[in-house]
Amino acid sequence: MKSKPVGKLPYRVKIYINNQVLLPAMLVRALGFENARYADVVIRFGNEVIEVRNAKLLRTRHTSARQFTIPREIREKYGIRPLDEIEILEIKPKNLAEVVRELEHV
Repeated sequence: MKSKPVGKLPYRVKIYINNQVLLPAMLVRALGFENARYADVVIRFGNEVIEVRNAKLLRTRHTSARQFTIPREIREKYGIRPLDEIEILEIKPKNLAEVVRELEHV
């Protein structure tokens, strides 16, 4: 069975049991961030719009798909649980230098 084409945002997805979110290869390629290692991701959960800053984009083998983990403090604050559905509104890719610079100013 072929997956539904995904080429733009917003994108609705369920959270995995391990609190990770899958960004399908088709979406990653369409948005052009195959080589990004980090990103700021804006999600909607219920009526809340939440920014996940400096999310590490984990690679899967032999595909462009990426996964990122929703940090514990965000999950606890908003009551996000595995198998809940979220909507990804925006993905802003970042390189490692940008992440390090940001962390140095904290």
